[in-house]
Amino acid sequence: MALIDFGGTEEEVITRKEFPMSKARKVLKNEVIAIIGYGVQGPAQSLNLRDNGFNVIIGQAKSFPRDWDRAVKDGWVPGKTLFDIEEAVRRGTIIQVLLNDAAQRVVWPTIKKNLKPGDALYFSHGFSITYHKKTGVVPPADVDVIMVAPKGSGTSVRRNFLSGAGINSSFAIGQDATGRAQERCLAIGIGIGSGYLFPTTFPHETNSDLTGERGVLMGALAGIMEAQYDVLRKHGHSPSEAFNETVEELTQSLIRLVDEKGMDWMYSNCSATAQRGALDWKPKFKKAVLPVFKELYQRVASGKEAERVIKACGAPDYQQQLAKELAEIHDSEMWRAGAAVRELRPKESGKVIGKGAQGIGGRASN
Repeated sequence: MALIDFGGTEEEVITRKEFPMSKARKVLKNEVIAIIGYGVQGPAQSLNLRDNGFNVIIGQAKSFPRDWDRAVKDGWVPGKTLFDIEEAVRRGTIIQVLLNDAAQRVVWPTIKKNLKPGDALYFSHGFSITYHKKTGVVPPADVDVIMVAPKGSGTSVRRNFLSGAGINSSFAIGQDATGRAQERCLAIGIGIGSGYLFPTTFPHETNSDLTGERGVLMGALAGIMEAQYDVLRKHGHSPSEAFNETVEELTQSLIRLVDEKGMDWMYSNCSATAQRGALDWKPKFKKAVLPVFKELYQRVASGKEAERVIKACGAPDYQQQLAKELAEIHDSEMWRAGAAVRELRPKESGKVIGKGAQGIGGRASN
């Protein structure tokens, strides 16, 4: 492991220098990696592993034809590299459970009865293991339990792989039955295209992930955008102006500067008026939202958010309800304005992914 200083706190992380692709291939040369679920993370991780030369098969229920057909379209062959879930688990030695959290609870009995001693059970989110009393996901003692959690959506995992950038991931060992759990875990992490890997635990990953998704990454971001847009519109600003000042400038300019060298770099590349206003108002926003984040983390740590997920996502009409809620966002004036703005962008600006890149030399984010 490499010892890196993260803002005054040293952490041990794994990079491709410590764990090169050649080592990952050696570790996994006799393994059959069975990807269970071809929904969000499944396509990205399986295609990245396949492109990097690993032995991969897919387990997907035919009762979800959209995901099955997508797997076929991506080149997985029924009866050869594409199977139902039960058969894929039987054939695999590393079982990557990439179903959504609610589905894992339902499919777990099928997975469990087909596990073999010495198999590795892999997750990309700690939810089912952390909340095992609620999910019923309790692995047998004779299998490894490992996790690699990419810090991005499946789409980003694949795009970053193809561009050569990689995406950072956390990793954890929940159970080491074979004595090889960590090397198997790290090899998979490198194989899916991680930029670097940092250690965590199943509960820590679960708590940080649920907090982040509900907070800055998705829930807070969307809520803050809507609030600012609404205030601007109520004061007579046009949809185009309100959207550009709320979303477009952030996503197309400022956040890219933050990505390059940090928040201070973004501030230093803005006008003196913008700098002064941002520095004055930053503590006000922090003070306003800190109580909300404290409440959020408490709900996550207590298991209340897990209960909400299990109850809501397991409901028979969940997909219909989800579609309704997403349609409300899509059809709102703010995001209809966004669609119009995107159509007006110069078409060349969309070309961000290099053609033909294999992404096997991913790098860490700066």
